[in-house]
Amino acid sequence: MNLSYSIAIVGRPNVGKSRLFNRLTRRRLSIVHDTPGVTRDILTHEIGENVVLMDTGGFGLSGENSVAELTAAVEEQVMLAIAVADLIFFVLDAKEGISPVDYDIANMLRKSSAKIIPIANKIDSRENAYLADSFHSFGFGNPIIASAEHGVGEEEIRRLIANETKEFSAQLKSEKTSNDPIKLVFVGRPNVGKSSLVNSLFGKNRMIVSDISGTTREAVAVKLQVDGAKSFELIDSAGLRAQNRISTSLDYFSSLRTRDSIDNSHVVFLVVDAESGISKLDKKIASDIIDAGKGIIVVVNKWDIAQKSWKCGNLENFKSMEDFRRSFLAAVGKELLALPDVDVIFASAKTKHGMEDLLPLAEKLYERMNAKIGTGELNRVIQKAFEKHPPSTASGNSFKIYYAVQTGNMPFTFKLFCNRTSLLSSNYKKYLLNAVRRNFRMEGCPIRLEFVEKSKSSAV
Repeated sequence: MNLSYSIAIVGRPNVGKSRLFNRLTRRRLSIVHDTPGVTRDILTHEIGENVVLMDTGGFGLSGENSVAELTAAVEEQVMLAIAVADLIFFVLDAKEGISPVDYDIANMLRKSSAKIIPIANKIDSRENAYLADSFHSFGFGNPIIASAEHGVGEEEIRRLIANETKEFSAQLKSEKTSNDPIKLVFVGRPNVGKSSLVNSLFGKNRMIVSDISGTTREAVAVKLQVDGAKSFELIDSAGLRAQNRISTSLDYFSSLRTRDSIDNSHVVFLVVDAESGISKLDKKIASDIIDAGKGIIVVVNKWDIAQKSWKCGNLENFKSMEDFRRSFLAAVGKELLALPDVDVIFASAKTKHGMEDLLPLAEKLYERMNAKIGTGELNRVIQKAFEKHPPSTASGNSFKIYYAVQTGNMPFTFKLFCNRTSLLSSNYKKYLLNAVRRNFRMEGCPIRLEFVEKSKSSAV
Protein backbone atom coordinates (compact mmCIF):
# COMPACT_ATOMS: atom_id res chain seq x y z
CA MET A 1 0.00 0.00 0.00
CA ASN A 2 1.00 3.66 -0.28
CA LEU A 3 3.21 4.99 2.51
CA SER A 4 1.21 8.21 2.82
CA TYR A 5 -2.26 9.63 2.29
CA SER A 6 -2.01 12.38 -0.34
CA ILE A 7 -4.14 15.52 -0.43
CA ALA A 8 -3.89 17.89 -3.42
CA ILE A 9 -4.97 21.53 -3.51
CA VAL A 10 -5.95 22.48 -7.07
CA GLY A 11 -7.63 25.38 -8.82
CA ARG A 12 -7.02 28.17 -11.29
CA PRO A 13 -4.36 30.82 -10.57
CA ASN A 14 -4.72 33.26 -7.70
CA VAL A 15 -7.73 31.66 -5.97
CA GLY A 16 -5.84 31.23 -2.68
CA LYS A 17 -4.37 27.72 -2.94
CA SER A 18 -1.00 28.69 -1.44
CA ARG A 19 -2.63 30.62 1.41
CA LEU A 20 -4.70 27.54 2.25
CA PHE A 21 -1.59 25.35 2.05
CA ASN A 22 0.30 27.64 4.45
CA ARG A 23 -2.60 27.76 6.88
CA LEU A 24 -3.01 23.98 6.98
CA THR A 25 0.73 23.39 7.39
CA ARG A 26 0.96 26.24 9.91
CA ARG A 27 4.13 27.34 8.15
CA ARG A 28 4.91 29.87 5.44
CA LEU A 29 6.21 27.21 3.08
CA SER A 30 4.48 28.34 -0.09
CA ILE A 31 5.20 31.79 -1.50
CA VAL A 32 2.07 33.94 -1.43
CA HIS A 33 2.00 36.75 -3.97
CA ASP A 34 -0.62 38.60 -6.00
CA THR A 35 1.14 37.60 -9.22
CA PRO A 36 -0.57 34.58 -10.84
CA GLY A 37 1.80 31.70 -11.53
CA VAL A 38 4.05 32.06 -8.50
CA THR A 39 3.60 28.39 -7.53
CA ARG A 40 4.97 26.23 -10.34
CA ASP A 41 6.15 22.92 -8.90
CA ILE A 42 4.28 20.65 -6.52
CA LEU A 43 5.11 21.72 -2.97
CA THR A 44 4.61 19.03 -0.32
CA HIS A 45 4.51 18.94 3.46
CA GLU A 46 3.43 16.36 6.06
CA ILE A 47 0.50 17.74 8.07
CA GLY A 48 0.02 14.63 10.17
CA GLU A 49 1.33 11.12 10.56
CA ASN A 50 1.55 9.70 7.01
CA VAL A 51 -0.56 12.56 5.59
CA VAL A 52 0.99 14.66 2.83
CA LEU A 53 -0.50 17.93 1.58
CA MET A 54 0.36 19.11 -1.94
CA ASP A 55 0.18 22.69 -3.20
CA THR A 56 0.03 22.95 -6.99
CA GLY A 57 0.38 25.56 -9.70
CA GLY A 58 -2.71 27.04 -11.28
CA PHE A 59 -4.43 25.83 -14.43
CA GLY A 60 -5.14 28.45 -17.09
CA LEU A 61 -2.09 30.65 -16.50
CA SER A 62 -2.25 33.78 -18.66
CA GLY A 63 -0.58 37.13 -19.12
CA GLU A 64 3.15 37.79 -18.86
CA ASN A 65 3.75 34.53 -16.99
CA SER A 66 2.13 32.43 -19.72
CA VAL A 67 5.22 31.22 -21.57
CA ALA A 68 3.78 28.26 -23.48
CA GLU A 69 6.49 25.82 -22.42
CA LEU A 70 6.23 26.82 -18.77
CA THR A 71 2.42 26.77 -18.72
CA ALA A 72 2.39 23.24 -20.12
CA ALA A 73 4.97 22.12 -17.55
CA VAL A 74 2.97 23.60 -14.66
CA GLU A 75 -0.22 21.89 -15.79
CA GLU A 76 1.64 18.60 -16.19
CA GLN A 77 2.66 18.86 -12.54
CA VAL A 78 -0.96 19.49 -11.50
CA MET A 79 -2.03 16.40 -13.44
CA LEU A 80 0.60 14.38 -11.57
CA ALA A 81 -0.72 15.63 -8.21
CA ILE A 82 -4.28 14.74 -9.18
CA ALA A 83 -3.19 11.27 -10.32
CA VAL A 84 -1.61 10.38 -6.96
CA ALA A 85 -4.09 12.18 -4.68
CA ASP A 86 -6.52 10.37 -2.37
CA LEU A 87 -8.36 13.62 -1.57
CA ILE A 88 -8.58 16.82 -3.65
CA PHE A 89 -9.50 20.28 -2.43
CA PHE A 90 -10.93 22.17 -5.42
CA VAL A 91 -10.38 25.82 -4.47
CA LEU A 92 -12.72 28.41 -6.01
CA ASP A 93 -12.86 32.19 -5.78
CA ALA A 94 -16.25 33.04 -4.28
CA LYS A 95 -15.83 36.76 -4.97
CA GLU A 96 -15.26 36.26 -8.69
CA GLY A 97 -17.67 33.35 -9.12
CA ILE A 98 -17.38 30.55 -11.66
CA SER A 99 -15.04 31.04 -14.61
CA PRO A 100 -14.68 28.93 -17.79
CA VAL A 101 -11.37 27.60 -16.39
CA ASP A 102 -13.21 26.35 -13.30
CA TYR A 103 -15.48 24.26 -15.54
CA ASP A 104 -12.42 22.84 -17.34
CA ILE A 105 -10.84 21.85 -14.02
CA ALA A 106 -14.11 20.32 -12.76
CA ASN A 107 -14.40 18.16 -15.90
CA MET A 108 -10.84 16.97 -15.36
CA LEU A 109 -11.46 16.18 -11.68
CA ARG A 110 -14.47 14.02 -12.54
CA LYS A 111 -12.04 11.55 -14.14
CA SER A 112 -10.12 11.20 -10.87
CA SER A 113 -10.80 8.39 -8.41
CA ALA A 114 -10.05 10.75 -5.51
CA LYS A 115 -12.69 12.31 -3.31
CA ILE A 116 -13.35 15.90 -4.43
CA ILE A 117 -14.16 18.63 -1.88
CA PRO A 118 -14.97 22.10 -3.29
CA ILE A 119 -13.78 25.02 -1.16
CA ALA A 120 -15.45 28.39 -1.68
CA ASN A 121 -12.55 30.66 -0.71
CA LYS A 122 -12.40 34.39 0.06
CA ILE A 123 -15.61 34.41 2.10
CA ASP A 124 -14.67 36.38 5.21
CA SER A 125 -17.96 35.96 7.11
CA ARG A 126 -20.89 33.55 7.27
CA GLU A 127 -23.17 36.39 6.15
CA ASN A 128 -21.58 36.10 2.70
CA ALA A 129 -22.00 32.31 2.48
CA TYR A 130 -24.55 32.79 -0.32
CA LEU A 131 -21.61 33.57 -2.64
CA ALA A 132 -20.87 29.82 -2.72
CA ASP A 133 -24.32 28.82 -3.97
CA SER A 134 -23.32 28.67 -7.63
CA PHE A 135 -20.60 26.09 -6.88
CA HIS A 136 -23.22 23.39 -6.23
CA SER A 137 -23.57 23.12 -10.00
CA PHE A 138 -20.31 21.16 -10.24
CA GLY A 139 -21.96 18.20 -8.54
CA PHE A 140 -19.22 17.67 -5.93
CA GLY A 141 -21.52 18.32 -2.96
CA ASN A 142 -21.71 21.23 -0.57
CA PRO A 143 -18.65 23.49 -0.74
CA ILE A 144 -16.80 24.39 2.44
CA ILE A 145 -17.13 28.10 3.19
CA ALA A 146 -13.63 29.42 3.77
CA SER A 147 -11.21 32.30 3.91
CA ALA A 148 -7.67 30.99 3.80
CA GLU A 149 -6.39 34.45 4.65
CA HIS A 150 -8.49 34.90 7.80
CA GLY A 151 -8.93 31.28 8.92
CA VAL A 152 -12.65 30.93 8.19
CA GLY A 153 -13.50 27.24 7.64
CA GLU A 154 -10.11 25.99 8.85
CA GLU A 155 -11.54 23.86 11.65
CA GLU A 156 -14.05 22.23 9.31
CA ILE A 157 -11.31 21.41 6.81
CA ARG A 158 -9.11 19.91 9.52
CA ARG A 159 -11.98 17.77 10.85
CA LEU A 160 -12.64 16.50 7.33
CA ILE A 161 -8.98 15.57 6.89
CA ALA A 162 -8.96 13.75 10.25
CA ASN A 163 -12.05 11.76 9.34
CA GLU A 164 -10.81 10.85 5.86
CA THR A 165 -7.36 9.71 7.05
CA LYS A 166 -8.44 7.84 10.18
CA GLU A 167 -9.00 4.51 8.46
CA PHE A 168 -5.84 4.84 6.35
CA SER A 169 -3.68 5.54 9.42
CA ALA A 170 -5.09 2.50 11.22
CA GLN A 171 -4.25 0.24 8.27
CA LEU A 172 -0.74 1.60 7.94
CA LYS A 173 0.20 1.54 11.62
CA SER A 174 0.73 -2.21 11.74
CA GLU A 175 2.99 -2.10 8.67
CA LYS A 176 5.01 0.97 9.54
CA THR A 177 8.77 0.58 9.94
CA SER A 178 11.26 3.10 11.25
CA ASN A 179 13.45 4.44 8.46
CA ASP A 180 14.08 8.14 8.84
CA PRO A 181 15.17 9.54 5.47
CA ILE A 182 18.49 11.21 4.78
CA LYS A 183 17.52 14.74 3.75
CA LEU A 184 19.33 15.99 0.65
CA VAL A 185 19.08 19.41 -0.94
CA PHE A 186 20.32 20.59 -4.33
CA VAL A 187 21.46 24.22 -4.34
CA GLY A 188 23.26 26.46 -6.76
CA ARG A 189 22.91 29.34 -9.17
CA PRO A 190 19.77 29.56 -11.35
CA ASN A 191 19.67 27.27 -14.36
CA VAL A 192 22.59 24.99 -13.46
CA GLY A 193 20.34 21.93 -13.74
CA LYS A 194 19.23 21.25 -10.15
CA SER A 195 15.69 20.19 -11.15
CA SER A 196 17.04 17.97 -13.92
CA LEU A 197 19.26 16.17 -11.40
CA VAL A 198 16.30 15.58 -9.06
CA ASN A 199 14.20 14.28 -11.95
CA SER A 200 17.00 11.96 -13.01
CA LEU A 201 17.25 10.49 -9.51
CA PHE A 202 13.49 10.27 -9.10
CA GLY A 203 12.98 8.61 -12.48
CA LYS A 204 10.22 10.90 -13.76
CA ASN A 205 9.52 14.55 -14.48
CA ARG A 206 8.77 15.38 -10.86
CA MET A 207 10.20 18.91 -11.12
CA ILE A 208 9.59 21.49 -13.83
CA VAL A 209 12.61 21.60 -16.13
CA SER A 210 12.97 24.57 -18.46
CA ASP A 211 15.67 26.72 -20.04
CA ILE A 212 13.86 29.72 -18.55
CA SER A 213 16.07 30.93 -15.70
CA GLY A 214 14.23 30.96 -12.38
CA THR A 215 11.63 28.32 -13.23
CA THR A 216 11.78 26.85 -9.73
CA ARG A 217 10.69 29.33 -7.08
CA GLU A 218 9.75 26.99 -4.26
CA ALA A 219 11.83 24.46 -2.37
CA VAL A 220 10.19 21.14 -3.25
CA ALA A 221 10.67 17.83 -1.39
CA VAL A 222 10.11 14.32 -2.75
CA LYS A 223 10.84 10.99 -1.06
CA LEU A 224 12.83 8.23 -2.66
CA GLN A 225 13.33 4.64 -1.50
CA VAL A 226 16.54 2.93 -2.61
CA ASP A 227 16.67 -0.85 -2.91
CA GLY A 228 13.81 -1.19 -0.44
CA ALA A 229 16.07 -0.14 2.44
CA LYS A 230 17.64 3.29 2.80
CA SER A 231 15.29 6.20 2.10
CA PHE A 232 16.08 9.74 1.05
CA GLU A 233 14.17 12.99 0.89
CA LEU A 234 15.27 14.96 -2.15
CA ILE A 235 14.79 18.72 -1.97
CA ASP A 236 14.98 20.83 -5.11
CA SER A 237 15.34 24.55 -4.57
CA ALA A 238 15.13 27.88 -6.31
CA GLY A 239 18.43 29.14 -7.74
CA LEU A 240 20.29 31.41 -5.35
CA ARG A 241 21.09 34.82 -6.79
CA ALA A 242 23.75 37.31 -5.74
CA GLN A 243 22.38 39.78 -3.17
CA ASN A 244 22.60 42.69 -5.60
CA ARG A 245 20.57 40.74 -8.18
CA ILE A 246 17.56 40.02 -5.95
CA SER A 247 15.24 42.42 -7.74
CA THR A 248 11.75 41.34 -6.64
CA SER A 249 9.97 40.14 -3.52
CA LEU A 250 9.58 36.74 -5.21
CA ASP A 251 13.36 36.45 -5.58
CA TYR A 252 13.78 37.44 -1.94
CA PHE A 253 11.30 34.89 -0.56
CA SER A 254 12.65 32.17 -2.88
CA SER A 255 16.10 32.84 -1.45
CA LEU A 256 14.73 32.49 2.10
CA ARG A 257 13.07 29.16 1.20
CA THR A 258 16.35 27.83 -0.21
CA ARG A 259 18.28 28.81 2.91
CA ASP A 260 15.60 27.18 5.08
CA SER A 261 15.99 24.01 2.97
CA ILE A 262 19.73 24.01 3.64
CA ASP A 263 19.09 24.39 7.38
CA ASN A 264 16.66 21.43 7.33
CA SER A 265 18.90 19.10 5.32
CA HIS A 266 21.65 16.65 6.25
CA VAL A 267 23.68 16.67 3.01
CA VAL A 268 23.87 19.49 0.44
CA PHE A 269 24.68 18.95 -3.23
CA LEU A 270 26.29 22.16 -4.49
CA VAL A 271 25.56 22.13 -8.22
CA VAL A 272 27.96 24.03 -10.49
CA ASP A 273 27.97 24.39 -14.26
CA ALA A 274 30.63 22.49 -16.25
CA GLU A 275 30.45 25.14 -18.99
CA SER A 276 30.72 28.33 -16.97
CA GLY A 277 32.97 26.99 -14.21
CA ILE A 278 33.22 28.22 -10.62
CA SER A 279 31.75 31.67 -9.94
CA LYS A 280 31.98 34.08 -7.01
CA LEU A 281 28.41 33.18 -6.12
CA ASP A 282 29.34 29.47 -6.00
CA LYS A 283 32.05 30.38 -3.52
CA LYS A 284 29.57 32.35 -1.39
CA ILE A 285 27.04 29.49 -1.45
CA ALA A 286 29.74 27.00 -0.41
CA SER A 287 30.64 29.22 2.54
CA ASP A 288 26.96 29.47 3.55
CA ILE A 289 26.61 25.67 3.50
CA ILE A 290 29.64 25.22 5.73
CA ASP A 291 28.39 27.94 8.10
CA ALA A 292 25.08 26.06 8.33
CA GLY A 293 26.99 22.98 9.48
CA LYS A 294 25.94 20.68 6.63
CA GLY A 295 27.76 17.95 4.76
CA ILE A 296 28.57 18.93 1.19
CA ILE A 297 29.20 17.25 -2.16
CA VAL A 298 30.03 19.26 -5.29
CA VAL A 299 28.19 18.18 -8.44
CA VAL A 300 29.62 19.42 -11.73
CA ASN A 301 26.53 19.17 -13.95
CA LYS A 302 26.17 19.33 -17.75
CA TRP A 303 29.30 17.22 -18.23
CA ASP A 304 27.82 15.97 -21.52
CA ILE A 305 27.93 19.54 -22.87
CA ALA A 306 31.58 19.87 -21.84
CA GLN A 307 32.31 16.63 -23.70
CA LYS A 308 30.59 17.97 -26.83
CA SER A 309 32.61 21.17 -26.56
CA TRP A 310 35.79 19.08 -26.47
CA LYS A 311 34.78 17.15 -29.58
CA CYS A 312 34.00 20.42 -31.38
CA GLY A 313 37.42 21.82 -30.51
CA ASN A 314 36.11 24.48 -28.14
CA LEU A 315 38.38 23.37 -25.28
CA GLU A 316 41.62 23.85 -27.16
CA ASN A 317 43.53 24.91 -24.03
CA PHE A 318 43.30 21.36 -22.71
CA LYS A 319 45.06 18.25 -23.96
CA SER A 320 42.16 15.92 -23.21
CA MET A 321 38.90 15.67 -21.29
CA GLU A 322 40.87 14.16 -18.42
CA ASP A 323 43.08 17.25 -18.48
CA PHE A 324 39.97 19.46 -18.34
CA ARG A 325 38.61 17.36 -15.48
CA ARG A 326 41.85 17.76 -13.48
CA SER A 327 41.78 21.48 -14.16
CA PHE A 328 38.19 21.71 -12.89
CA LEU A 329 39.09 19.78 -9.72
CA ALA A 330 41.97 22.21 -9.14
CA ALA A 331 39.56 25.12 -9.60
CA VAL A 332 37.21 23.62 -7.02
CA GLY A 333 40.10 23.32 -4.56
CA LYS A 334 41.33 26.84 -5.28
CA GLU A 335 38.07 28.78 -5.54
CA LEU A 336 35.98 26.91 -2.97
CA LEU A 337 38.47 27.23 -0.15
CA ALA A 338 35.82 26.46 2.46
CA LEU A 339 35.55 22.89 1.16
CA PRO A 340 38.74 20.93 1.91
CA ASP A 341 38.82 17.38 0.52
CA VAL A 342 35.20 17.54 -0.61
CA ASP A 343 33.82 14.85 -2.95
CA VAL A 344 33.34 16.10 -6.51
CA ILE A 345 31.05 14.29 -8.97
CA PHE A 346 31.09 15.03 -12.70
CA ALA A 347 27.54 14.36 -13.82
CA SER A 348 24.98 14.77 -16.56
CA ALA A 349 21.30 14.65 -15.72
CA LYS A 350 20.63 14.19 -19.42
CA THR A 351 22.90 11.20 -20.13
CA LYS A 352 22.87 9.83 -16.53
CA HIS A 353 26.66 10.05 -16.40
CA GLY A 354 27.80 9.97 -12.76
CA MET A 355 24.25 9.83 -11.42
CA GLU A 356 24.73 6.38 -9.88
CA ASP A 357 27.36 7.84 -7.51
CA LEU A 358 25.26 10.61 -5.94
CA LEU A 359 23.13 8.70 -3.43
CA PRO A 360 25.84 6.22 -2.31
CA LEU A 361 28.21 9.13 -1.67
CA ALA A 362 25.50 11.02 0.22
CA GLU A 363 24.84 7.96 2.39
CA LYS A 364 28.55 7.51 3.14
CA LEU A 365 28.88 11.20 4.01
CA TYR A 366 25.83 10.99 6.29
CA GLU A 367 27.34 8.00 8.11
CA ARG A 368 30.68 9.78 8.33
CA MET A 369 29.02 12.84 9.90
CA ASN A 370 27.47 10.64 12.60
CA ALA A 371 30.76 9.07 13.69
CA LYS A 372 31.80 9.16 17.35
CA ILE A 373 35.42 10.04 18.03
CA GLY A 374 36.95 8.54 21.16
CA THR A 375 38.26 11.12 23.64
CA GLY A 376 41.60 9.37 24.01
CA GLU A 377 42.14 9.10 20.28
CA LEU A 378 41.14 12.74 19.76
CA ASN A 379 43.60 13.96 22.38
CA ARG A 380 46.42 11.87 20.90
CA VAL A 381 45.84 13.51 17.49
CA ILE A 382 45.93 17.00 19.01
CA GLN A 383 49.05 16.16 21.06
CA LYS A 384 50.79 14.93 17.89
CA ALA A 385 49.81 18.12 16.07
CA PHE A 386 51.24 20.16 18.96
CA GLU A 387 54.51 18.25 18.89
CA LYS A 388 54.85 18.61 15.13
CA HIS A 389 54.17 22.36 15.06
CA PRO A 390 54.12 23.99 18.50
CA PRO A 391 52.19 27.27 18.72
CA SER A 392 54.21 30.48 18.76
CA THR A 393 54.70 32.29 22.06
CA ALA A 394 53.57 35.82 22.85
CA SER A 395 55.39 37.82 25.56
CA GLY A 396 56.80 34.61 26.97
CA ASN A 397 53.40 32.96 27.21
CA SER A 398 52.48 29.91 25.16
CA PHE A 399 49.07 28.60 24.16
CA LYS A 400 48.17 25.29 25.80
CA ILE A 401 45.33 22.82 25.43
CA TYR A 402 44.61 20.64 28.45
CA TYR A 403 42.17 18.21 26.85
CA ALA A 404 39.53 17.92 24.13
CA VAL A 405 36.21 16.12 23.78
CA GLN A 406 33.59 15.67 21.06
CA THR A 407 30.30 17.34 22.01
CA GLY A 408 28.19 17.00 18.86
CA ASN A 409 27.61 15.77 15.31
CA MET A 410 26.30 17.46 12.16
CA PRO A 411 28.36 19.55 12.41
CA PHE A 412 31.22 17.79 14.20
CA THR A 413 31.76 19.86 17.34
CA PHE A 414 34.81 19.54 19.55
CA LYS A 415 35.34 21.44 22.79
CA LEU A 416 38.99 22.16 23.58
CA PHE A 417 39.86 23.34 27.09
CA CYS A 418 42.85 25.69 27.04
CA ASN A 419 44.74 28.20 29.16
CA ARG A 420 44.09 31.50 27.33
CA THR A 421 42.04 31.86 24.15
CA SER A 422 43.65 35.26 23.48
CA LEU A 423 46.90 33.45 22.65
CA LEU A 424 45.27 31.42 19.88
CA SER A 425 45.88 32.70 16.34
CA SER A 426 43.36 32.07 13.55
CA ASN A 427 46.06 30.28 11.53
CA TYR A 428 46.82 27.87 14.35
CA LYS A 429 43.11 27.19 14.80
CA LYS A 430 42.91 26.24 11.09
CA TYR A 431 45.99 24.04 11.52
CA LEU A 432 44.36 22.11 14.39
CA LEU A 433 41.08 21.82 12.50
CA ASN A 434 42.82 20.38 9.44
CA ALA A 435 44.78 17.95 11.62
CA VAL A 436 41.51 16.61 13.06
CA ARG A 437 39.91 16.47 9.60
CA ARG A 438 42.79 14.54 8.03
CA ASN A 439 43.25 12.03 10.85
CA PHE A 440 39.58 11.11 11.13
CA ARG A 441 38.77 11.20 7.39
CA MET A 442 36.09 13.90 7.62
CA GLU A 443 36.00 14.84 3.94
CA GLY A 444 32.96 17.00 3.19
CA CYS A 445 32.07 17.27 6.89
CA PRO A 446 31.75 20.62 8.63
CA ILE A 447 33.84 20.86 11.81
CA ARG A 448 33.63 23.36 14.64
CA LEU A 449 36.28 23.80 17.31
CA GLU A 450 35.16 25.54 20.49
CA PHE A 451 37.96 26.81 22.73
CA VAL A 452 37.13 27.20 26.42
CA GLU A 453 39.42 28.77 29.00
CA LYS A 454 40.01 26.51 32.00
CA SER A 455 42.18 26.68 35.08
CA LYS A 456 45.33 24.58 35.18
CA SER A 457 44.77 20.90 34.63
CA SER A 458 46.71 17.99 33.27
CA ALA A 459 48.02 18.82 29.82
CA VAL A 460 47.09 16.78 26.76
